[in-house]
Amino acid sequence: MKAIVLCGGKGTRLKPLTATTPKQLLPVANKPIVYYVMEQIVEAGVSDIGIIVSHETGEYIKQSVGDGSQWDAKVTYILQDKPLGLAHAVLSARDFLGEDDFLMFLGDNLIEGGVTHFVERFKSESPSALILLKKVQDPKPFGVAELDAEGHVISIVEKPKQPKSDLIVTGVYIFSHRIFNAIEQVKPSWRGELEITDSIQKLIDMNETVDSYVLDGWWLDTGKKEDMLEANNIILGSILQHSIKGRLNASSVYNGTVEIGEGTEIIDSIINGPVSIARDCVIRNSTIGPFVCVGTNTNLDTVIIRHSIIMGGCTVEGLGAIEDSIIGNTCKIKDAKRESCPKSFMLGDDSELSL
Repeated sequence: MKAIVLCGGKGTRLKPLTATTPKQLLPVANKPIVYYVMEQIVEAGVSDIGIIVSHETGEYIKQSVGDGSQWDAKVTYILQDKPLGLAHAVLSARDFLGEDDFLMFLGDNLIEGGVTHFVERFKSESPSALILLKKVQDPKPFGVAELDAEGHVISIVEKPKQPKSDLIVTGVYIFSHRIFNAIEQVKPSWRGELEITDSIQKLIDMNETVDSYVLDGWWLDTGKKEDMLEANNIILGSILQHSIKGRLNASSVYNGTVEIGEGTEIIDSIINGPVSIARDCVIRNSTIGPFVCVGTNTNLDTVIIRHSIIMGGCTVEGLGAIEDSIIGNTCKIKDAKRESCPKSFMLGDDSELSL
């Protein structure tokens, strides 16, 4: 079995952050989202991985992910020439995939527990497709699957006005090579894209077996600011390992699960975990946490930060309280008034803000 990870897309809902950083490389708990995807794929025993990239962001992905050796995997980069849908991305990978079964994983999705059992289920039953589903309260914004009594998918409808179930299609699938026959028979949707949901429905219409796997744990689509912050909270709260490699002076204290990287200095500050602070940072006279990640080479002075993502190379001084914020790389924020009321930001890389 091979795998493909989809890392195209413009990430328009996360601008201005995605003006300079592909959404798959945005950090959750101080690690790019796509790194979690790579870890779960390799954990499931799949090491031959194709990464679908676009003209706009492909070089950024290549520089970060490299050849896959950091996960003991082999990575092949595949250009999707135009953003014509998920099924079109699959077609772009046809030469790479050949006749092999393949795991398809959207590069900005996070799921609890990995995909090992999902892959094992496909190998034991050998359907034409196995679709990872999740129950949600409001399925209307998603692709919705209808199942029969045995758990076979009998229909999939994209964004239905009247959903037939509360089971939505996540961003994880396993296909046999028969999916190519289905894709070749579908037409572009009203968006001008070849939809993977239409292709799965075509498989069903062709009397191919499409099975379901319902995820019990959490599933996170990190497509918006609120989603990113929720993902950061969940990962920090469930996966973060306690590790203190930096230095705290005698007047600093920490509570809960805290990760502090090498070369980081905590001076006269309080760290309320879960918090991840990367290497070579300086935190002075501040209260950080809970649910905060701070990127490398960041300086924080006289601030209170909660439920936020601060990326690398930032300087934040005298800002009172920051909550529910995402601050891009190498931003500079200074508040001369040092007002105590909480503030919320979403700032792209290299922003400068004086208050």
